[in-house]
Amino acid sequence: MSEIIFKTKAVTKVYDTGEVKVYALAGVDLELFSGELTVLLGPSGSGKSTLLNILGGLDHATDGRVWFRDQELTGLNDRGLTRYRRDHVGFVFQFYNLVPSLTARENVQLVTDVAPDPMPASEALDLVGLGHRLDHFPSEMSGGEQQRVAIARAIAKRPEILLCDEPTGALDSTTGVQVLEALRNINERFGTTTVVITHNAEIQKMAHRVIFFQDGKISETVVNKKRLAPSEIVW
Repeated sequence: MSEIIFKTKAVTKVYDTGEVKVYALAGVDLELFSGELTVLLGPSGSGKSTLLNILGGLDHATDGRVWFRDQELTGLNDRGLTRYRRDHVGFVFQFYNLVPSLTARENVQLVTDVAPDPMPASEALDLVGLGHRLDHFPSEMSGGEQQRVAIARAIAKRPEILLCDEPTGALDSTTGVQVLEALRNINERFGTTTVVITHNAEIQKMAHRVIFFQDGKISETVVNKKRLAPSEIVW
């Protein structure tokens, strides 16, 4: 059995607007395992991003408990969560969040300069197929290349966990496949536990495990016995 990396128990997230309480998460029990690539699938507003932010230490649960290995994240203060994010978690978002005035290498170095055991920025960019674009600026790159720079930035600190929120949402199918190939390569080469949020149901075919969300709850979990390569996915 693989090691349990994340475990949640009865996690809720409530937004109180004053007139009504909105349950973004309504009691989520979840286990995620070491080395797996997991896809979270469901419509907008189903709770996927809220859960990802809680797992990544970017947000607090209203109630319930969350563990990273044996460490209870719900017991950490803001400083503890900052240290947890710095030491263990890499993030990839739909919009690349690159600094326009910095080259690809310099954007990655923003992370390597503060990480305890980083890989060289050039090595991280080479892993996502951009070793030849080290000194190019974001404006000189396609959307797919910019997203791969963002992935290189996330993995350069050698995170144990890679959390990806709609990483192909702003891309066409060709560049989306390139991004998914980069994520799969990182997962398989380094055993990085990877969680990908998507609205694209086809992407589930590359995952080890697929977790379906509906109305703030997990509606179904499926383990894929046969996985497809990103290039085999029909968009």
